[in-house]
Parts: sequence; C-alpha cells; structure tokens
Amino acid sequence: MHLLIIAPEQIPVPPIKGGSVEISIYHIAKELAASHQVTIISRTHSSYPSLTREGNLTIIRVPGGTPGRYLTNVLVRLSGQTFDWIQVDNRPLFVPRVKQRYPNTPVSLFLHSLTFISPSRIAHARATRCLSQADLIVANSLSLQGVLKERYPQLNTKIKKIWLGADLHRFRPPVLQERKKLRSRYRLNESFVVAFAGRLIPRKGLPLLIRAIRLARKEVPAIRLVVAGKSQNAKYGARVRKYARQCRVPAIFMGQLSHRNMNKLYWMADCFVCPSQKHEAFGLVNVEAMATGLPCIASNVGGIGEIVRDRHNGLLIDNYRNYRSFARSIVQLARNREWGQRLGKQAREDVIQRFDWKTTAANLVKLYDHHKIN
Repeated sequence: MHLLIIAPEQIPVPPIKGGSVEISIYHIAKELAASHQVTIISRTHSSYPSLTREGNLTIIRVPGGTPGRYLTNVLVRLSGQTFDWIQVDNRPLFVPRVKQRYPNTPVSLFLHSLTFISPSRIAHARATRCLSQADLIVANSLSLQGVLKERYPQLNTKIKKIWLGADLHRFRPPVLQERKKLRSRYRLNESFVVAFAGRLIPRKGLPLLIRAIRLARKEVPAIRLVVAGKSQNAKYGARVRKYARQCRVPAIFMGQLSHRNMNKLYWMADCFVCPSQKHEAFGLVNVEAMATGLPCIASNVGGIGEIVRDRHNGLLIDNYRNYRSFARSIVQLARNREWGQRLGKQAREDVIQRFDWKTTAANLVKLYDHHKIN
C-alpha cells in the first residue's frame, strides 16, 4: 500500500516543538513505513529541506499560509502522483477538494479533536458535507467517536476508533542517576514534584492546578510545580505566572520543550496532573507521562478515562472543576509515595499493552485493508 498523509498547515512534521497531531502523524508513518510506502506532505520550515526520505517514508514540504493556500500548494505539488489511500489529518475542510482531485482513491479523515468541527469554526451543515465525502472517519478515542456519532448519525457506519500511542524508548522510566541529575539541576532534591504539560490556555486548567497546590502545600509543604508549555497569548501566560507568585506556589516555568526533551520533565516529577476543563479527545501527554512510570491525576473528561483508570494506574477526578478534588489527590500521592510508585509501574505496563505506536499503526492498516476488501 502507498499511503499519503496530508498534515495540517500550522506545524511541520516532525514538529520542532509541541504539536500532538504532528507527533502522531510522524510516529504512525514511521511504523507503517516498515512494510508500506508512506508519503507525508507537510508545511515548510527553515530547519528542514523540502524533501526528506527515511527508508519507505518520504516527507514533502510545501509553503504553509492560510489553510486554503496550503491545500492548493499541496495539490499542485502532488500533481500526477497516485496513491492507494489518502489520509487527511484533522482538517475536515480539506476533504472535499482532496476527494475531487482523487475521486477513485479512498480518503479518510483522521480527527484528533472537536476543534475543527466546532460551531464557532464551521456550520453544522457544512461540516456534515465535508465529513460525508470521506470514505472513513477515524477518531482517536471512544469518546470522540461517540460525540461524532451523536452529531452525525447518518455517518455512523463510517466512524471508527483508533487509539494513539507513545514512543516507549524515549518515554521510559529514568535510571536513578538521570533522575537525580535533573532534580539536582532544578534544586528539587527534597521536593514532591507535580508536572504539568500543555498549552497555557484557559481550557487546560493550570490556574486551577496552582490553586490546588496552594491548598495541598498546607499539608505537604514540599510540593512544587514544574510547567512545560507556552501561551499563545503573552498576557495570559504572564497572568498565570503572576497567579502562581500570588499563591506562593513554588513553580518552574520551563517554556515549550521540544518533544525529544519532554521525557526529562517527567523524569524529574513524582506525579503528572492533567486538569483539563473541557473535552480532551485523547490526551497524549497522559500516555507519555505514564510511559515513564508516573502516576497521573487527571480530569475525567473526554477520552482521558480510556487511558487513566482510577486507583489502578492513576487517579481520575470526576469533579474536575473543583480545585479541592485535585488537592486531595496530590496530597494522597505525596503522603504515600510507595503507592504512587505502584500506580506508576502499572501505568507503564498498561501503556506497553495498549498504547504503543506499533499497535496504532497495525490497527490502522487493518481498518484500511478491511475497507478496501468491502
């Protein structure tokens, strides 16, 4: 099979920093390329050439710009080429033009979130028309699949689920010296370290976490916060930092880390907290943190509950709009570190069993092969 993957227009593949969609595209493509021809088309970046090849994986890069201009550049660059399957990632508006260009080629839409089908971005009727032109719609969680089936009941038979994964070699438990070195560098030796990773935007819940830690520190003063991520709005980022100071929460803001350095955030931590306040389709950061052997405390919203299982490999917060719920769970782990380590060990085992990129890629091939046969 020769698969074409059309990446979104905003971030290059592989991503320089951030970009869970682009991380997913790259790792799935690398696994597929072990036995298939795979072409990714992505946006240009000064760090990358316009064409790279890694065995059976080819990455073509064209200028970005607006979504429409980018898609035009994509279709011009692909002129004359044929593929056995085309996968469009997270851009429903691309599907009609791609299908028009390749009417006899199966086209799937791999959705990573609800963002690009939200009413604020696209009218329901137009979204329905775009989705109906895809031969398959792939959701990255049962939660997202369920929402899609509810919104578009006429498309139910097209909507499938494929979980994402983690790089189990990069995201592994640290050896003792690796952990000690990082904690010493940031003067965290005697601390109970809570890690947060994600964009600094309101829906990710960082101010709520800061408030939770302020309360938790009344019982366990050694608790500290380490944050990886940046704000698209400088004023919001400044407000969050100021709020941490006002709450007297010792916090290290590391900025946005490259994906290859994200494991170091988890290696220095004792637990990971994902206090999302709105629907998370999947929550890749939870999987990566769990792969390093960290227990996660996470909002029970969207697909997160498919990854974090309460008191089995982490702690799920049902009342996730209440900072006290997070504070209680943080204190529980800080006071019983052996329990946290047991949860973290189970978390790593669960990720190995359920969330390996090899499994994601294999399930995707099965889905596409089954569709072609039928």
